[in-house]
Amino acid sequence: MAVKIRLARAGAKKAPFYRVVAADSRAPRDGRFIEILGRYNPRTKPSTVELDLEKVDAWLAKGALPTETAAKLIAIARGEKQYQPKEQQPSAKAAAKAEKAAEETPAEEAAPEASEEAAAEEAEAPAAEAE
Repeated sequence: MAVKIRLARAGAKKAPFYRVVAADSRAPRDGRFIEILGRYNPRTKPSTVELDLEKVDAWLAKGALPTETAAKLIAIARGEKQYQPKEQQPSAKAAAKAEKAAEETPAEEAAPEASEEAAAEEAEAPAAEAE
């Protein structure tokens, strides 16, 4: 079972607040969850974030993956200045595409260097004729 730490919407129409929950990744957003870890209210100024960090750390230790928004809220609750997403590995297709682009780049870079050398020689030639 893949567990995610994510937000579940609650509240009235156009007046949302969210629960931060640990839920099975296959469960609906506002549906079944395993445990409530905290609350988030974006309508207050400033936004209210109340998390039980011990519960959050316990779920993270068990292998639960936070969504991007939940990870930002966890960082805010811990007092970190900014959320730093983990580096994601590119897919095999994207890596192959980047590799192909890297192979083509040196040939394109050589051409501008040759034109720069030619331009430098032309600039030196009129200076030599003037003397």
